[in-house]
Amino acid sequence: MRASIRRSVIFTSAAALVMAVCGTTGTARSAVPAEPGDGELQFGYVLPETGQLAFLGPPQIESLKFAIKTMNDAGGVLGKPVPKVVSGDESGSEAVAAQSADRVLAAGVDAIIGAAASAMSLSFIDRVTGAGVVQCSGSNTAPTFTDYEDDGFYFRTAPSDALQGPVLADVVRGDGHKRVALVGRADDYGRGLLEATKKSLEDRGATVTVAETYDPKAANFDQVVQKVKNSGPDAAVVIAFEEGTQILQAMIEAGLGPDRIGVYGADGLRSEELPSLVAPGRPQTLAGMKGTAPASASNEEYVKDLRKFAPKLKELQYAPQVFDCATTIALAAEKAESDDPADFVEEMNGITKDGDKCTTFAACKELLADGKDIDYDGVSGPLEFTDDGEPGQATIEVFAYDEKGQLQTLRTVVSKPQE
Repeated sequence: MRASIRRSVIFTSAAALVMAVCGTTGTARSAVPAEPGDGELQFGYVLPETGQLAFLGPPQIESLKFAIKTMNDAGGVLGKPVPKVVSGDESGSEAVAAQSADRVLAAGVDAIIGAAASAMSLSFIDRVTGAGVVQCSGSNTAPTFTDYEDDGFYFRTAPSDALQGPVLADVVRGDGHKRVALVGRADDYGRGLLEATKKSLEDRGATVTVAETYDPKAANFDQVVQKVKNSGPDAAVVIAFEEGTQILQAMIEAGLGPDRIGVYGADGLRSEELPSLVAPGRPQTLAGMKGTAPASASNEEYVKDLRKFAPKLKELQYAPQVFDCATTIALAAEKAESDDPADFVEEMNGITKDGDKCTTFAACKELLADGKDIDYDGVSGPLEFTDDGEPGQATIEVFAYDEKGQLQTLRTVVSKPQE
């Protein structure tokens, strides 16, 4: 059946729930979810306000709000202002993320931005796409999503780890390492990037001494670190989130720090605070550690405007990608002349390629009003969505920590699917 029909069932149930809780007062009436296609594009998000990835929340949330401001400054979407975003916390918990998604869906949103973590998105993607609501993540990188059965309602502006893995392998091999140990979280993000990196390392002539996944909720990580040490590597790659600080601490204690072997990480460990967390008072301990992550903050004008909008922001990781999620959705609604996801979902891929180039919502909206096809190049770079609703290429940052433990960008690399 059409997505809008599926949504109406959910909204009717949500409205009934609100009335049951609130009684027959005017408050209940105002809380009834909007119907699809009412002419008002409503965004919601499920992003980390708390939990182990809380540092990724502010840049994504503020960038989404900034994108909405940009739309409204250009006259809104479909002639109406875009309302305040409906918020939800993914919290680093699959159960909480799913509950937040239910609550955001019940508010009658047309699109949900998030989650930040691949595992959190997987906890509620069926709820969202099954309801005929568009979901777009700026930071899901697990390869799982490429072929996921989502009825065409899931999109991402972050590249798949199938594109990041080869770049990470090139960095390791470029530093001359031949025996490499890999450890990663036992979730879709960890397994996906571990496998992509392992294959790429082996294709480049390296020996993978161990490829081990671990429970990120474990009390300690001594066992996995011991397996790394016993394998006799000259480099180790750690694919982790917050728990990576404990793994790196254990590696250093075991004589596997960056002063002894090559130590590498990925986007989940890219943080200015990592050195001080791993070695409080001795941030230089991580000097020489390198890693890769989808590139961010390369658009100077966007960065300047975002910092003016949200001056307290420190990290900008994945902020551009979230901005592009929201802008792509809004432009698709303009193209379809409808805020009903069942209509504008059909335009999501097409507006990112094979049309007149434009780089802002206002400029793209004007072209659409003139009846032209557009090719939206976002603040995170050209999107060129594939049929699977994800970037056809990726710009990957190579980062490192210097002798003072400060985070540095060494270079960026364009990665395309392997032939």
